[in-house]
Amino acid sequence: MEYLTHTLANGLRVALCKTDAKVAYIGVAVGSGSRDEGPEHPGLAHFVEHTIFKGTWKRKSSAISSRMESVGGELNAYTSKEDTVLYTSAPAGYADRALELLSDIIINSIFPDPEVSMEHEVVVEEIKSYLDSPSENVYDEYEERIFSGNALAHNILGSPESVREITGYECRQFLDRNYTPDNMVVYISAPDDPARLVRRVDRYFGSMTFTLKRPARVMPEKVARFDEVIDNNGFQAHTVYGATTFSRYDERRFALYLLNNYLGGPCMSSRLNSELREKRGLVYTVDSFVSNFSDTGLLSIYLGCDKSNVAKCLRIVRRELDRLAQCRLNPRLLDKIKTQYCGQLLVSSDNRENMAMAMGKSMLYHGCVHDASYTAERIRAVTADQLLDVAQMLAPERCSRLTLL
Repeated sequence: MEYLTHTLANGLRVALCKTDAKVAYIGVAVGSGSRDEGPEHPGLAHFVEHTIFKGTWKRKSSAISSRMESVGGELNAYTSKEDTVLYTSAPAGYADRALELLSDIIINSIFPDPEVSMEHEVVVEEIKSYLDSPSENVYDEYEERIFSGNALAHNILGSPESVREITGYECRQFLDRNYTPDNMVVYISAPDDPARLVRRVDRYFGSMTFTLKRPARVMPEKVARFDEVIDNNGFQAHTVYGATTFSRYDERRFALYLLNNYLGGPCMSSRLNSELREKRGLVYTVDSFVSNFSDTGLLSIYLGCDKSNVAKCLRIVRRELDRLAQCRLNPRLLDKIKTQYCGQLLVSSDNRENMAMAMGKSMLYHGCVHDASYTAERIRAVTADQLLDVAQMLAPERCSRLTLL
């Protein structure tokens, strides 16, 4: 793929990819999330993502929701701990419509009181749905402990009490502090002429003059290792086991990605799936994940099993981690897992919407586009020694465990 990047006079960055597709994917990636909302407003970043669609000086909420849907497209958004993405998809030829709409809701949203009050209850229902899903809730509980005392600790949704206290004025303040040209990237994957698209982005977003005013992020302090069980009288045990690692800018992340994929990635042949499910039938689901932030990171292993099998499963997890930390992978196995991971990158890059979002977030965090081929090149350069060093960061004395029963 060929990429074009551009920076407007006001500091807004643009990442474009010209394709031969009949669908255009256009969005805005914002470098602020729940970590940036302040301790007095848990859930504010996510609530802004919900209510930003509820009315502008030019449009009512119904006109916003139908603007892309009327041509068969979509308008949506999501919030994470460090970023928010507003995104659209539509048949090719509607790039102007998408760009104008996105600029309108960012620049002109007014957060009407009736809409804000109604959305309080919508988000509260979302919170309840997560609380009813222990396999989701266990991650929030785990991160509250491993990032204790830091803004990364509290969950993205907030609590019913904190959400109901959020006002439209506070939403607009958060928007003005965080949705600023120097903290945003407009990304476009479409068959249109890139130079023309840059001009259209400048037309709709070039008037923005806000500057980033969010509080400085504070790096989490190391917390004492914990091993905790919470009994909620459920039917199954849900366990997260892991340790903090390093930031999205650390070159060791590529070795960590490879280790994670081999250990508990999406393949049935991953070490943990093979040992816990295929050989012993102890779990239905076992996965491992890497979460990268601007100044830290986390490798988390999740397993869901019968309550009586938790201890047995954890012994096997620790045994697999010990093996990786004590012995270098032989060259043949190392080449095999690299080939597998690079193949997965190639397959995932065929999803054009995911590729477009990844392009935008890469521009947001790195100032350039790191695509699948960039990552694959660095995965292939990982050595057995680098993999061993990363594995040693996951020694049992560094790992913490939380189980919800």
